[in-house]
Amino acid sequence: MIYTVKINDKEYEIEVERGKANIIKATEVTAQNIPVPVIAPAPVSAPTSPISSSGGELVKSPMPGTIINMKVSQGTRVKKGEVLFILEAMKMENEILAPSDGVVAQMFISKGASVATGDALILIQ
Repeated sequence: MIYTVKINDKEYEIEVERGKANIIKATEVTAQNIPVPVIAPAPVSAPTSPISSSGGELVKSPMPGTIINMKVSQGTRVKKGEVLFILEAMKMENEILAPSDGVVAQMFISKGASVATGDALILIQ
């Protein structure tokens, strides 16, 4: 379905399909109410750098949310069950725990990052 939404002095034509929204066209409404085309920004996607989990355990996000507190950093030794970070989802703070003993080998997120279900958070070796 295609919707037209006016926000401040801009009109956005948005296509919504299967829970995803894409901006088709954005126009700026001037004082004379004459639409002036504005180039719509390209959709932003997550970085696609390869994540190597050889010899380690990849900790993934169990739900979508925002990382609000980091308890570890790269090189930190962790024990199974130790809190790695706090993930805020739906106004609730969720503790993300270490699945095993090891050392934080690689971090893929930072404080304030938005994550989706299944996103790689850290690698423990």
